[in-house]
Amino acid sequence: MMPTRFQFDIHAKDGAARTGTIQMMRGEIRTPAFMPVGTAGTVKAMMPESVRSTGADILLGNTYHLMLRPTAERVHKLGGLHKFMNWDRPILTDSGGFQVMSLTQLRKMSEEGVTFQSHLDGSKILLTPERSMEIQRLLGSDIVMCFDECTPYPATEDQAKASMELSMRWAQRSRDGFDYGMDHASISALFGIVQGSVYEDLRFRSIDALQEIGFDGYAVGGLAVGEGQDMMFNVLDFTMPRMPKEAPRYLMGVGKPDDIVGAVERGIDMFDCVMPTRSGRTGQGFTQRGAINLKNARHKDDMRPIDDACACPACTQYSRAYVHHLIRAGEILGAMLLTWHNLQFYQDLMAGLRKAITEGRLTEHASKFRETYALGDIDPI
Repeated sequence: MMPTRFQFDIHAKDGAARTGTIQMMRGEIRTPAFMPVGTAGTVKAMMPESVRSTGADILLGNTYHLMLRPTAERVHKLGGLHKFMNWDRPILTDSGGFQVMSLTQLRKMSEEGVTFQSHLDGSKILLTPERSMEIQRLLGSDIVMCFDECTPYPATEDQAKASMELSMRWAQRSRDGFDYGMDHASISALFGIVQGSVYEDLRFRSIDALQEIGFDGYAVGGLAVGEGQDMMFNVLDFTMPRMPKEAPRYLMGVGKPDDIVGAVERGIDMFDCVMPTRSGRTGQGFTQRGAINLKNARHKDDMRPIDDACACPACTQYSRAYVHHLIRAGEILGAMLLTWHNLQFYQDLMAGLRKAITEGRLTEHASKFRETYALGDIDPI
């Protein structure tokens, strides 16, 4: 049987949560799924095969960074992003909208797109919905994100309305640009992005506009930008029931472990976040009893693993004392081991959620997770 371009099957539901699989040409993605972030064609401090060993089915690549260096054209000439970075499974690429939003002092927005200065050499670049689709096609992305403006927080309702409506016009242009490259459209999927900040009516209007255009999946954008967990969950509470039920639903840029658990309970299927990898490079490790700082002196004589419930190499072969030493000494291996552990923790978290949904015990599982995660680390003996 020929592999399918894109097919989402829901296998089990528990309340609003669901677990299933996305079938694509390059493999299967189990949902709820966490996508490690490979910003510049690499998950920092990790080999691709090590990332796969944690249970990751899909990675995220970054349009903005890759278009600047080494350029999408060069990646295409060298065989595409999968070959370039030695990852043969699905890759989702963001559209560049979020990074451009963060360049407030270096960008100018117009109906056409965004003109910005490269943070590398100061050159002026115009990024439009059509160019974003072209870049993602050149990279060889499996899941392409439409070009949008990530509405900053806080925003007035009028500001959020104007931003959302611009994003919806760009969504149509993204759809047209994606379909124009039919060679790519025949093997890849296109996701729309719901905007509207914290305003219920605007979120509803955005969902309706995207459904009218038609996408393979639907992302919730404009969250995890400073609004806090309570507000984020509140937005999901009114947004998720209106989202298409037959398509994957992706919460962009989230997040902390308890953010993910709460979002899964509300019906989200896909996540990405730099937190496990960035934390791994700055000394923070995630454990079943919450996050710990391996820089702290309390770990210097601690022969226990980072997390005795984890089967990653950092936990089965090395002690907290050793990882603490590596981090304090600025050794690269410290970042490698802690990143590997954090990615394993996140993938174990997703596997546990999938299993709990399948068995119809998500409420109990989530409650137990939150209770244990809030306990805090056990003092060394």
